[in-house]
Amino acid sequence: MSLSIAMKSATSGLLAAQIGLRTTADNIANVNTPGYVRKTINQQQLVAGGMGQGVLVSGVKRVTDQYLQAASLTAGSEASRWGVVSQYLDNAQGLFGDPSGNDFYFGRLDKIWSSFAASADDPSSSILRSQSIASVQDFLAETGRINNQLTELGKTVDAQIGADVATINSLLQQVQHLNAEISRARLSGGDSSGSENIQSALVDQLSGLMNIQTQGRTNGGVTLRSTEGYELAGDSAAKLSFNRTDATQGYIAIEQGNGVGNAQPITVRGGELRGLLDLRNDILPGMSDQLGEFANRVSERINAAHNASARVPAPATLTGRNTGLDLTSADAHFTGTSTLAVVDAAGIVKRTVAIDFSSHTMSINGGGPSAFTDATFLADLNASLGGFGTASFAGGALSINATSPNGLAIDEGSSNKAGRGFSHFFGLNDIIRTSGITNYETGLSTTDPHGFTPGDTISFRLAQADGQPIRDIAVTIPAAATMQDLLDSLNSNTTGVGLFGAFSLDSDGQLSFAPSGTSGISASITADNTSRGAGGPSISQLFGLGVIERNGRPGRFSIDAGLAADPTKMSLNKLDLSVAPGKPAIRPGDGKGALAIALAGDVSTAFDAAGDLGNVRLSVSRYASEFGGSIGRRAETANIQSRSAEAVAGEATARLQSVEGVNLDEELVRLTTYQQAFNASARMIQAAKELFDVLTNMI
Repeated sequence: MSLSIAMKSATSGLLAAQIGLRTTADNIANVNTPGYVRKTINQQQLVAGGMGQGVLVSGVKRVTDQYLQAASLTAGSEASRWGVVSQYLDNAQGLFGDPSGNDFYFGRLDKIWSSFAASADDPSSSILRSQSIASVQDFLAETGRINNQLTELGKTVDAQIGADVATINSLLQQVQHLNAEISRARLSGGDSSGSENIQSALVDQLSGLMNIQTQGRTNGGVTLRSTEGYELAGDSAAKLSFNRTDATQGYIAIEQGNGVGNAQPITVRGGELRGLLDLRNDILPGMSDQLGEFANRVSERINAAHNASARVPAPATLTGRNTGLDLTSADAHFTGTSTLAVVDAAGIVKRTVAIDFSSHTMSINGGGPSAFTDATFLADLNASLGGFGTASFAGGALSINATSPNGLAIDEGSSNKAGRGFSHFFGLNDIIRTSGITNYETGLSTTDPHGFTPGDTISFRLAQADGQPIRDIAVTIPAAATMQDLLDSLNSNTTGVGLFGAFSLDSDGQLSFAPSGTSGISASITADNTSRGAGGPSISQLFGLGVIERNGRPGRFSIDAGLAADPTKMSLNKLDLSVAPGKPAIRPGDGKGALAIALAGDVSTAFDAAGDLGNVRLSVSRYASEFGGSIGRRAETANIQSRSAEAVAGEATARLQSVEGVNLDEELVRLTTYQQAFNASARMIQAAKELFDVLTNMI
């Protein structure tokens, strides 16, 4: 070996040791730096002409494990998803109050039943009547408050989604910028590990917001892709946007960084963004829908008992609610019997009209029956009332007036339509009134006229389970008259939703959409320009279609204004038609009506599927327990999921750190090794110098 080769070998060793010492010093200095990945140097033998000429440091590399990195990103994404879901569900659960406290929402239901039970013992007490009304008002007010707070939670989720999308777009820009820096450093032979560490921290932050797929680039850096494979960051940075299917449904779309093509919906399966979308699209709307279903059934049970009761003295007027129907459709399909009585101030019956809906006959004062039809019902009822009263129908509401100084009382009997008696269906004597339609069991059948204006349109957006839109469809109301004709138009394969699912009308006249198979497709209402008659309800209002319509229910309930002003006008008695002629059929001391309301919570009731509960038949008191339990279970499940995901993320991070993290003992060994290598190279240089000096002196 020549002296020059020896000198070159020693010099290369000296330089390699210096780089190793500097790399080790960086590792030791950053032992507590979050996200720092330890570095090592790549050394290889330098060979020229078949002879070894020292050592070459080809570069500095970060010690990484691709599998552990992917596992850590996935685990962190899941932890972020369930963490945000758990946080919001804990807030939502808190809206219902402490189950052990006096302010518990579902505990207010028991107060209603107990207050009416007290009124049943003393129906003449104005104080007890006022307390009964106050308990119902308190329940309805709390229902509205909770729903408003759920709406506000939804708005907060919306704002957080927007903030997360903005953060993601910023992170994608930074990752793409660092790709360029890392590539330049690699090409120039520089140390790119600093930029790679920064980029790795950005990718970790990004994975906490949404699930991503990572792939190393040939020249250094990473390419990030969505679930479908769309490039999020690489040669260019994509831009994400948050789009709303309707007020409660939303999805994420991507606009490619190269500017080619339109924005495309993407699937977000993990990260905080997935949790927020689940809350916005499913969890919070479902909770609000379930709250509306619960409040509606409680109101139905109270109103059913009140409509089957009478007041002393009897009211001169009974005014119904807007059914959203024409009189012929509203009167059709009743079965059983009901009796309308006109009584004087003492409660003595002056006239009765017994209506047999099954046989379509009316009987006056127990006399012979006379036939009526659905089309002539109002005229025949007026004829039967004679000079004792009149009935009218306007704006979808039935009203009955007694001729002064008489009053009115109704015995519901066995009358039934869509689970409601005659007076209850029309809302003639409701305690709880609504500002819109809250019960979507219309009683319509497929042979009834649909009543909507031909040529009007209702627009649907079909979307996947995660909110991604599939197709927008506008359905035109057909000129053909029946509900079956309307169903055929809605379910058409060419101009309706038939390729994705079908609308159907159940035996109670409730219209609903069911997706094909197990596709999970939903139909949202984007526009509804239909009207049932002049100024009547739209299709979505009458049948409760769309999340917006159904989630508005909890805020529509209120106490009848007349009863709120004067609780003594409540009907807490019962009409007794079995009394002898000339005897009062309504008695002041009778509290059977109040008792019926007190027991209304135990009446078996059909509930529609809403929130976590499907179609069930339970008492409202039992449903309250199930509803409250489902809220607690869901919050606890999310909390368990969050803790489990955090544990998995912690384990994945620990394993990754065991590979990528700095171990001081190992670094001290490397430091000693590089110091000894440096000293050895230095001694070799000194020896070569001394030998060169000897040779020079000899010459």
